Amino acid sequence: MRGYRTLMKQAMRSLLGRVARSALAVAAVLAFSGLNVPQSNAQDLAKTLFGAKDLPAATAPQSIGFYSKGCFAGGVAIATDGPTWQAMRLSRNRRWGHPTMISLIEKLSRDAVAGGWPGLLLGDISQPRGGPMLTGHASHQIGLDADIWFTPMPDRRLSPRERENMSATSLVNEKTHRVIEKLWTPAHERLLKRAASYPEVERILVNPGIKKKLCDTVTGDRSWLRKVRPFWGHDYHFHVRIGCQPGSPDCKRQAATPAGDGCDKSLAWWFTEEPWRPNQNPDAPKARDVMTMASLPKACRAVLSAPDPVSVAAVTYPVDGGATISAAEPVAASSAGAQPLPSSISAFAPTPDIGVPLPRSRPDN
Repeated sequence: MRGYRTLMKQAMRSLLGRVARSALAVAAVLAFSGLNVPQSNAQDLAKTLFGAKDLPAATAPQSIGFYSKGCFAGGVAIATDGPTWQAMRLSRNRRWGHPTMISLIEKLSRDAVAGGWPGLLLGDISQPRGGPMLTGHASHQIGLDADIWFTPMPDRRLSPRERENMSATSLVNEKTHRVIEKLWTPAHERLLKRAASYPEVERILVNPGIKKKLCDTVTGDRSWLRKVRPFWGHDYHFHVRIGCQPGSPDCKRQAATPAGDGCDKSLAWWFTEEPWRPNQNPDAPKARDVMTMASLPKACRAVLSAPDPVSVAAVTYPVDGGATISAAEPVAASSAGAQPLPSSISAFAPTPDIGVPLPRSRPDN
């Protein structure tokens, strides 16, 4: 196990080195050729621009802005398959995040398996360069959020079709807002406790019914419950959020969680009528649908115009005993509907050492 951890650390350092070298190489070509990188307009819809990006900004890792209003650069993708995880909904192209976030997901998957969980099914993390998404989340914009299914990983590799169509199992009765007892297991509690144990993790969002179940049943050390916060939805997955990372001076921190374990009047409110009243204005547009580039930090325009890495494999974690691409495998459509990304990136296969990435034409991925 110690050797494996050393290998993973070496892989991350190698990956970050490749990202940096790739950025320098591509930037040098742009500068030499005299090409002008197009700039986005302030009135452009941010979700359209960020949703159209298939690859991350090949620069140093940096989160910019807030979780629900920002972007990030230097992102890496987690491999679609690893020894202790499988990524779901590949067509969304949302398995990207800050390197610390991606590394933590891998660590959680490994630690969870060591603790008896079969492995993680990974939901949305972020788009390649973050920003507001075309559909779904309000947050997940700066590479520091990730959704993990409560459904355990099966004992076989799911096909791309299954990953698109397989439904996660809700653990909560939508009428009573309480956990469905026959579906809840001590392993779910251990998984959440494990996720909360990492110092990088600041919040874990779960359905109020799951929070109440934990409040009613957790014995011994309850300090970790402070990180577990109730929120709408989150009945079939939990949401892990880490804090702003070093090297991100423009990342805006979230408010600290209140003192205590959260099993108080603030939780009781969720079991009143008020949180579940129908929306009085259901047709109002979501913030992501009207957010323009002017709404985001100015640095996000530079993130959009930054060069791509030389390949998906160069920025897929883990490497060196990690990711590879096979053109023979089926592909999943990208979020933008342009060139599809390969669904065959797997942490089981080795990556050839290509040395310093050299300028080349953008691959068909």
